Amino acid sequence: MQFTPGLELSALLYGEAVRPLLDRYFPGLPHTAALIGPGSEVLGYDTARSTDHDWGPRLQLFLTPDDLAVHGTAISTVLATELPPRIAGYPTNFVAVGGTHHMEPADGPIHHAVAIADLGTWLIDRLGFDPLDEITVLDWLATPTQVLAELTSGAVFHDGLSRLAAVRQRLAWYPDEVWRYVLACQWQRLSEEEPFVGRCAEAGDELGSAVLAARLVRDVMRLCLLLARRYPPYSKWLGSAFAALPDAGRLRPLLTAALAATDVRAREASLASAYELVAELHNASGLTDPVDPTIRPFHGRPYRVLHAERFTEALRATIEDPDLRALPMTGAIDQVVDNVAAVGNARCRRAAMKAVADVSHESSVAGDR
Repeated sequence: MQFTPGLELSALLYGEAVRPLLDRYFPGLPHTAALIGPGSEVLGYDTARSTDHDWGPRLQLFLTPDDLAVHGTAISTVLATELPPRIAGYPTNFVAVGGTHHMEPADGPIHHAVAIADLGTWLIDRLGFDPLDEITVLDWLATPTQVLAELTSGAVFHDGLSRLAAVRQRLAWYPDEVWRYVLACQWQRLSEEEPFVGRCAEAGDELGSAVLAARLVRDVMRLCLLLARRYPPYSKWLGSAFAALPDAGRLRPLLTAALAATDVRAREASLASAYELVAELHNASGLTDPVDPTIRPFHGRPYRVLHAERFTEALRATIEDPDLRALPMTGAIDQVVDNVAAVGNARCRRAAMKAVADVSHESSVAGDR
């Protein structure tokens, strides 16, 4: 069977099956239908391989809280009994297997993948805050870029509640000064480790040098996405998102060469050329006055570095928000915590970011004494 991309499949599910059933049994019921949130198809990266689990004719159906309480169960029952067994050749029935869900032909009522929910509760569960209220600096910094990408990608098939489009617009990109702060912190990550590639090799640790080069390559890729105003997805799709950038064609060979290098000179040379290219992209952005993009030694040592902290300082100087200026150069949750379980838990990540802010405040107060 020819592969149908998941977003297209979900649009067919809504247009050919779900909407006609709603119109027949619940005429005039206000609702929003979409496919957002987790899933490779939401970001447009699904392939035939994706069809083996948690993929298929699925979508979210959002109702008001009152309508959910009155009609939610009835809608689910109608879908279970009257959805077509297949959409575009794919079963609409799902079975749970080891924590994932798989499409299988139905033998009786359909266990469908139409999630029926109250939009506000659904959003708060994923974000940890209500995006229709004031979005604070903590809200932005405590939200992983993967989550922001999931909520602003995908598709909205019908927005009868007139709320989801507004949410997606508000979350489409960081406020300007939050963006500058996050960019500054990404440059700082490079600054903290760029000389270590040479130092490890000098100490006879080629493996350590290669591992550090890989970390720096990842940080460069994320930096390029941030410069291009695109939320970096998590590790599985980072390369795919990076490859779609206008300047990826110039950068990818350099980053690939840095990863493939078997000696420090070739590794440093590739990284140095990549750093200079990204520095030029920064200057072209106009976010700060131009910063010298050339490579130089690391103080009195022979390691080739950009001294990326110069870009951190230039960006930080453009930030006027006192809350952002008071924060350390640690950044957003993705720049602070590298653990899938922690970043995936809204309470955990908000607690982590609040702790960073509190420690910064305590240090500031102590410094005033």
